[in-house]
Amino acid sequence: MARVWLAAVFVVLLTLASACSPTGDYQILYDQDEERSAKERHPDRQYTIAVVPKREGLDYFEAAKDGAFEAARELGVNVLFRGPETADADAQIRVIEELIEQDIDLLAVSSNDPKKLLPVLKRASDNNIAVITWDSDTDEEGRAFFINMVDPETLGRHLMDTLAWSTGERGKFAIMTGSLSAANLNEWMHWIKVQQQEYYPNMELVEIAANNDSYEEAYASAVRLLESHPDLAGIIGNSSVGPPSAAKAVKEAGKQGEVKVVGLSTPNLMRDALHDGTVQVITLWSPKRLGYLTVALGKNLLDGTLPYDGQFVNKVGNVRVKGDMVIMGEPLDFTKDNVDQYDF
Repeated sequence: MARVWLAAVFVVLLTLASACSPTGDYQILYDQDEERSAKERHPDRQYTIAVVPKREGLDYFEAAKDGAFEAARELGVNVLFRGPETADADAQIRVIEELIEQDIDLLAVSSNDPKKLLPVLKRASDNNIAVITWDSDTDEEGRAFFINMVDPETLGRHLMDTLAWSTGERGKFAIMTGSLSAANLNEWMHWIKVQQQEYYPNMELVEIAANNDSYEEAYASAVRLLESHPDLAGIIGNSSVGPPSAAKAVKEAGKQGEVKVVGLSTPNLMRDALHDGTVQVITLWSPKRLGYLTVALGKNLLDGTLPYDGQFVNKVGNVRVKGDMVIMGEPLDFTKDNVDQYDF
């Protein structure tokens, strides 16, 4: 169990803002002669890292799970991958409470609510369990650092661009999101709105529809959007269930090419819709790589090592660090021309 040394690491993290270079590099400030890592104190002990997704069963999180278990095999750690059946904060809290009662060293959470999870994450810390977030953050006092897929401003602005390019920079559009309390989705939506207001005055956001990361709810939302806004020009789905559900509704309504669909999802889910023209562009990153990175950086933290800007991580590449946020890479667009090159 990672114990006394974690308190020192967490104190260090609180001073990182003043300790960073202008590019956001970490500086390791604690004295390793005074604070020995868990590995040094228990050289024969294998760490157990619990990775908690927003919900289980989604292709996106299943891919992340594959990456987490690949890292576990290669890095010699145990991984538990457990999440709620729905993208619900209360259900996620119950999962975390169960994990706290087990012999885990680190908890990595994709948060369904940035504030609601804080008490249970503090309880984990009080039980000498290191806490980080991945995919979706909590408030910063809830964790040591956050592993983000991409820079949120870059992604949000880019999603707006992909829709504008598809609609000729004009017309009404809607956003289909997951949980309204998810920090990552809300930040992406913020930058979608900023980009529209700054660069696309002839476009109008008419509605934001939440679907709780449920395919059934997302499909019902898409059907309703098309009925409520018959002159809708496009839909942005900013969680993985949005674009496939929107594509299904658009195709059934006979509005292929008339209502443009873009957003975040996996190439395997969107391959057919990209090829038949129902969907114009899909954006994502490798969720498998994200799962791998989460376990790799979690193990490093347990060893007493913080992430730093430009750090090379095997099977991931060089990561960026801004304050207490790790950025895995840049967004990748999938179109009918390149989608068959990918399989996840």
